[in-house]
Amino acid sequence: MTKATFFSKSGKLYGFSVSGHTGYGVAGRDILCAAISSAVQMTANGITEILKKEAKVEARGATVTLQLENDPDEMSSAMIEALKLHLEVLREDHPKNIQISCTEV
Repeated sequence: MTKATFFSKSGKLYGFSVSGHTGYGVAGRDILCAAISSAVQMTANGITEILKKEAKVEARGATVTLQLENDPDEMSSAMIEALKLHLEVLREDHPKNIQISCTEV
C-alpha cells in the first residue's frame, strides 16, 4: 500500500510524504505505482525548478518527502493540493492500494 501524508499550516499545504508500493502489480511493472511516482516527481520538480521555491526534498528507498522551507505561497500550496487531488482520484478506483492523511502543524 502507498501511504501519502500531507502537511498543512494555517490551512495551506506546505509539504507531503509519500511512501511504499501500491501492490497493484509486480514491482517494476506496477502502473498505479508509476502514476503516483510520476505525479510526486512532477510536483517536486514544479515547486523547486519551475517556481524556484526553497524546499527540503528527500528520497530514500520508497519514500519521497518534500517540505517548503518558508511559509507556503499560493502557487506552491496549489501544486501540493493538485497532487493531493490526483491521489484522491486514484484512491477512488483503488481504495485498497492508497491511503491518504493530512496533518496540521
